[in-house]
Amino acid sequence: MAVNNSETHQVFNQPQPLENYNAYSADGILQYWLNRFSGQWGEALLSKFGERIGGDLLAAGFSANKHLPELHTHSRFGERIDQVDYHPSYHALMEHAITQGHCALPWQDKRKGSHVVRAAMAVLHNHGDPGSGCPLTMTFASVPAISSQANVAKLWLPKILANHYDGSNKPWFEKQGVTIGMAMTEKQGGSDVRANTTTATAIQDTGAGELYSLVGHKWFCSAPMSDAFLVLANTAERELSCFLVPRWRLDGSKNAMYIQRLKNKLGNKSNASSEIEFRGAEGWLLAEPGRGINTIIQMVALTRYDCMLGSSSLMMQAAKEAIWHTSGRSVFGKNLHQQPLMLNVLADLALEAEAALAISMRIASALDNIHDEHQAALIRSATAIGKYWICKRAIQHTYEAMECIGGVGYVEDNVLSRLYKEAPVNSIWEGSGNVQCLDLLRVLNKEPETLKVLLAELEQARELNSTYANKLDSLYELLADKQNLEVNARRAMETLALLWQAATLLVYGKKKIAEAFVKARLATANFHQYGCLDSEIDMAYIVERFKPKPDQV
Repeated sequence: MAVNNSETHQVFNQPQPLENYNAYSADGILQYWLNRFSGQWGEALLSKFGERIGGDLLAAGFSANKHLPELHTHSRFGERIDQVDYHPSYHALMEHAITQGHCALPWQDKRKGSHVVRAAMAVLHNHGDPGSGCPLTMTFASVPAISSQANVAKLWLPKILANHYDGSNKPWFEKQGVTIGMAMTEKQGGSDVRANTTTATAIQDTGAGELYSLVGHKWFCSAPMSDAFLVLANTAERELSCFLVPRWRLDGSKNAMYIQRLKNKLGNKSNASSEIEFRGAEGWLLAEPGRGINTIIQMVALTRYDCMLGSSSLMMQAAKEAIWHTSGRSVFGKNLHQQPLMLNVLADLALEAEAALAISMRIASALDNIHDEHQAALIRSATAIGKYWICKRAIQHTYEAMECIGGVGYVEDNVLSRLYKEAPVNSIWEGSGNVQCLDLLRVLNKEPETLKVLLAELEQARELNSTYANKLDSLYELLADKQNLEVNARRAMETLALLWQAATLLVYGKKKIAEAFVKARLATANFHQYGCLDSEIDMAYIVERFKPKPDQV
């Protein structure tokens, strides 16, 4: 019998890829937290959204990260154009998100749960491509800051809220819909924006809503093809102020904003990040001179919240991929995800991801009730906690999920390698870990009532679990040491984060999940690697609950 030497083996004992499915309908965890915080009215929208995310837009995400943005500073005729070209897949991702309300839903629809529905949408979009989530986030977050200046808001808000995407390089006033970016960081200052040297000179009249001419350099400007950018600059009186700087002037000429280069980043590849110069760029002053930080912090607070959502999404997707892959492989007579040691790792990853999503959705719920002073105070403190903790945890988490899959997870054909390279950006962007710690200390020192609200949130769960109650008491001891609070800020932040996650799961989550999390994260014998859960924990229940279920589409 002739042997076909070109076929050396058959591929078996390998799972089918998690694709061509409805990413929302298959995700019972996301559905649970959506419903827990009054977002059930958005299920039809999210099901429609998830169908494309798990289908053609999952493939588009791979293409957008393979065919990277390209900068063209000049046209072939020598004209300065400062144009970044993206692959069509990137535009498809952007168009889908914007037309479905990713940037505008909570500002358009004020009913209870609108921020929660939008949060679920952001989580799903990140499954397709986290990089394009950056301009979507900035556009969404720009609304409160721009709203602070009536004449500018009248020009820009209708286009921001239009649910229309136009990625072409033409004046903003010729478009139905626009996107917004930001440019804050300078080489000499980093997070210390008071060290900024960019200057702004009034073109005619001075004051809020007037046009100024900006001169300076920005070390990081994300999504440079956005139609306008929130920028910090000093007025002639050295008053740090916030400006909205468009890429095109009102007369139709290109604004004097020049892209020097695109950054070659570790991850976040589909999104262009640039270094820019202003050489007399025109921009509107938002609010009064000297109110720059107070104005732009309205945007930064929401982008930090979206960092929580983004990193939660990375962990959700990573855990689902790990569980899906191992459930499709057989080792020593059992599916790999049923082997005791692997089951321990997978359950631990699932616990971490759900706890991250839970507090992210809790903040979304607070945003839906921001006119309540207690909810507003919780947002001011808890966002820093969530941003610090979730974004750091995502880095180790995505790696561990990649290890569950093995060598195939390390190659670019698998989404896990992208998730791992993406993970650090949310921790670094919009204020690194130390900045979040110092911001939290500043809020708690300046606003004692905010600390009371935060502690009241934690106290809700005191009677629900004795281990939790003991850990909560240790927090009070840590916070009482005022003399060493700054040097111990990371210890305080980690303790607050774990308690807040546990409290949210105890008060709003499934009892089995909450008790498992408390035992895993708050007990004295707390280990630092994933896969060290106590044998008393029902790991099979946790994994089965978290496992994606495409057949439910």
